[in-house]
Amino acid sequence: MTRRRPVPAPRSGPAVAVAVAVLAVLVPMVTGCGADEETRDYSVPDTLCGTQVDTKELTPFLPPGKKLSVKPRVTASATWCDVSVDGKLAVRTVQKWWQGGRDTAYFVRSQTLDRVEKTADAGRYVYSGTQAFGKTEACVDEKYKQELYTGVQAYVSDHKDADAMKRLIVSFTKAVEKSDACDRKA
Repeated sequence: MTRRRPVPAPRSGPAVAVAVAVLAVLVPMVTGCGADEETRDYSVPDTLCGTQVDTKELTPFLPPGKKLSVKPRVTASATWCDVSVDGKLAVRTVQKWWQGGRDTAYFVRSQTLDRVEKTADAGRYVYSGTQAFGKTEACVDEKYKQELYTGVQAYVSDHKDADAMKRLIVSFTKAVEKSDACDRKA
């Protein structure tokens, strides 16, 4: 017959409390949490090229870096707003007059080669983890039979979040609807 050794009782007391406290300090240092992470040394604007944006939803799509710059490109039918971090294009927004009577999916095909499959609000919004497009309501150019569409595309961030991109395009589109861009007088 083999004898089993008794299992020692768990220890408690000051020595265990000190060991737990030391581990609580050392584990984050060993795993590198926060020690080598890059940071954003720039502030995220709440407007891009004159249109309000939701900074809470936009920020995760912007990479770490030192300097953020915003550059508009305006034509008779569109306004692109390029957001660069340290000289690299990070995010682009667009407000574009496009053929009326079409859906947002039709507009998307003119803006990206990537698949953008998620939809919301009966197809008014089309989005993925890194880009989203929308169609404004009541922003119509009767003379040219065009409607105003919107878009947000993230290029350099590893962040992919379809729900955040959906919230971003919905808030951006609503801001465009309230802006002077909606009142096209041609």
